[in-house]
Amino acid sequence: MDTVGTRPQGGPEARSGGRRLTRRQDVGALVEEAAGSSLKRTMGVAQLTLLSVGATLGTGIFVVLGEAVPEAGPAIIVSFVLAGVTALFSALSYAELAGMIPGSGSSYSYAYATLGELVAWVCGWCLILEYGVSVAAVAVGWGQYVNELLDLTLGMTLPESLSAPPGDGGTLNIPAALIVVLAMVVLLRGAKESAVANTIMVAVKIVALVMFCAVAFTAFHAGNFQPLFPLGAAGMSAGAASLFFSYIGFDAASTAGEEAKNPQRDLPRAIILSLVLVTALYVIVAVAALGAMPWQKFEGTEATLSEVLVQSVGGGSLWPILLSVGAVIATTSVVLTVQYGQIRILFAMARDGLVPPLFAKVHPTTGVPRANTVIVSGFIAVLAALVPLGSLADATSIGTLFAFMLVNLAVVLLRRRNPDAPRSFRVPFSPVTPILGVGFCVYMLFSLGADTWIAFGVWMAVGLVIYGLYGIRHSKLNQVNQLSRHQEHT
Repeated sequence: MDTVGTRPQGGPEARSGGRRLTRRQDVGALVEEAAGSSLKRTMGVAQLTLLSVGATLGTGIFVVLGEAVPEAGPAIIVSFVLAGVTALFSALSYAELAGMIPGSGSSYSYAYATLGELVAWVCGWCLILEYGVSVAAVAVGWGQYVNELLDLTLGMTLPESLSAPPGDGGTLNIPAALIVVLAMVVLLRGAKESAVANTIMVAVKIVALVMFCAVAFTAFHAGNFQPLFPLGAAGMSAGAASLFFSYIGFDAASTAGEEAKNPQRDLPRAIILSLVLVTALYVIVAVAALGAMPWQKFEGTEATLSEVLVQSVGGGSLWPILLSVGAVIATTSVVLTVQYGQIRILFAMARDGLVPPLFAKVHPTTGVPRANTVIVSGFIAVLAALVPLGSLADATSIGTLFAFMLVNLAVVLLRRRNPDAPRSFRVPFSPVTPILGVGFCVYMLFSLGADTWIAFGVWMAVGLVIYGLYGIRHSKLNQVNQLSRHQEHT
């Protein structure tokens, strides 16, 4: 077996350039490393599920619905189902691997154990794009709902120059940057405190969405769904691809593997339960929104659900105000939990030596990677302040789809290479199910626009340069190989 735990691969061929790129971490070594983590284990299955729901529920409904409905029309309901089915295939694979390798690295660690160091770096770099850009996108949406709330309550809004990025006619999106900084302050207090704050916010946003449905269904018009596919199957696929970044919540749950009390048992349960709950709510809310307001009116809306209530029950009603309050809290929860996931991914990569060790340094009192949290939050705040929402959402989708594709492949490979390894959950009908997961991801990848692919190509090129200049040399596995060569010479 050519995996690497604490021992290097043997022989000159194993130390050649090509083999350096494909060296793999041993699954047993990853499990032992997670068991001895310096992070504090404070989360049970309820907290993990709510972490997953917190990272997922709200993004696609509160923020991106106004961007996606014009692409698909009423077929956006089918788009949500398609994105949910694609996510389900990947969620099953995540559940198996999270129970098997309960670390903070999520799909990055799974790729490292199956596909080799270079692919693991690519996966980790995709996750950095997925998480960081997703937080920025939701932060932009948070600012939109704050403005809507100010308009509904005080009849005023923040100046566009201070509440929109340059691409949307402004200069700096200060509210978007502000919520990222506030989330950073909460995260610096510790995982347990962050989980409590998230639990409260998840409860509020579920209540807000139930309230929205109850009000919107009073203005329901079945004719708004005719025709169901005004923009064809291509529009439905494009809508699903744009919405897919809304489904990264269960990925965020898997990054809590080293802070879970019983990760082998609880992570698979939390991942699957959260995905089913979120998908059901997404579809119900989308039906209520489209039933209350014709799909053509979604074009250009920002605080979309609030706008639906204004159109259906009138601007003087209390309902749009309550919905906007719920949306502000909902998107705060998403910012908090996805920002948490981004920090844990970099923590795992730093521990493996692929990024500077500063990102793996844990504060002895709070158990939080403090420098990591501050640096990541600062970068995301700048991104949220300067980049428009639509560009952020599509960039997140492509990073997510690549990471999910690699996770499905990892399940197939580990079933062959480590058939007897302990698994607290097994993907049913493997390898058919994970292969279908790969196929769905590929299908939606090619539904994204050329601009998104170009931006992704540039991002990956930058990542490969960083890996070539730093990661490949400072990798923990590379240091093991160097020590082995030194021992052979002496």
